[in-house]
Amino acid sequence: MRKADAAAEGSRGLAAFIPAGAAYQPVDDPGPTRDYAFILVPGFTFLAFASAVEPLRIANQLSQQPLYRWRVMSADGAPVASSSSIPVGVDGPIAAQDKETRLFVCAGNPAMAAAAVAVVGAVQRHHRFGGTVGGICTGAVALASAGLLAGKRFTLHWENQVAFAEAFPDLTPTTARYEAEPRLVTCGGGAAATDMMLSFIAADHGATFAAIVSDMCLRTVMPGVEPGQRSSTAALMASRNPVLIACVKLMNLHIENPLSMDDLAEAAGYSRRHMERLFRDAIGKTPGEFYRSLRLDRGRNLLAATDMTLLEVATACGFDSVSHFSKSFRARFGVAPTQLKQGIGRARPAARS
Repeated sequence: MRKADAAAEGSRGLAAFIPAGAAYQPVDDPGPTRDYAFILVPGFTFLAFASAVEPLRIANQLSQQPLYRWRVMSADGAPVASSSSIPVGVDGPIAAQDKETRLFVCAGNPAMAAAAVAVVGAVQRHHRFGGTVGGICTGAVALASAGLLAGKRFTLHWENQVAFAEAFPDLTPTTARYEAEPRLVTCGGGAAATDMMLSFIAADHGATFAAIVSDMCLRTVMPGVEPGQRSSTAALMASRNPVLIACVKLMNLHIENPLSMDDLAEAAGYSRRHMERLFRDAIGKTPGEFYRSLRLDRGRNLLAATDMTLLEVATACGFDSVSHFSKSFRARFGVAPTQLKQGIGRARPAARS
């Protein structure tokens, strides 16, 4: 982020981008905070804009680290009326961004609103100096007007493709939900913006973490594995292996009264040795380590979302004492459960145990 932008951000430091939440998934070696900038064009599609920003917010919330930061701009710095006539405030007028920032034009109807001189100029400038530019919904109009789409794969919402072809007869959009070229990304809008952002998150922090962000968006990651809202049984394992799925389901069913590893293997119908080998091959952990992580994750959720006492939480997670629970909790999350319950739990998480 440019120094001018950082100054304009004022009191909204990185902590402002990390909302509290009950779910938790640590990210090892997250690297520097990655910046996004969104230019809102009058009539921009509210759904598409939210679908692009929310995965970034969820990634920060899950990891409790500033993985991402975003800035919202308009041509004149004034709020912009969305497709649903709801005005959305911005951080300021269009300004130059560092080349590491991904700059997206969020548009809608009328599509040609994205061809505004200030918007096209910002896109041209950012791309010329090495930055990545993108179009959400009809944001591709800005990229086309900037002369960036010739010979590239790109897309925009199907509703607007016929009119786009009339305005830009030498350019042909694809029917894909999103397209990614070097330093040029486009999506059709709507929920496709989430698909696009999840691809970035997967590239930045791994497919498993991206799958859990997807879970938080209530998207089905692996259809048919679980009929409920979450599909994290297989997503957490980044695997469709039936042995792993069966074991994790049993673990989730026996959080308060944990099964021994022998009982778990027997209940799943496999040998303990076979089960342990599969866990190590799939996630680099023993079944016991993974099981303990599930129980501690449940404890963190209960502490953050309920008024249960530490003893009640420890018992609900299958620990025989508060001291054992507290020691294990601190080892996993880098903060004592008492601190989290008091709302202090902003310490950098420890590596997963």
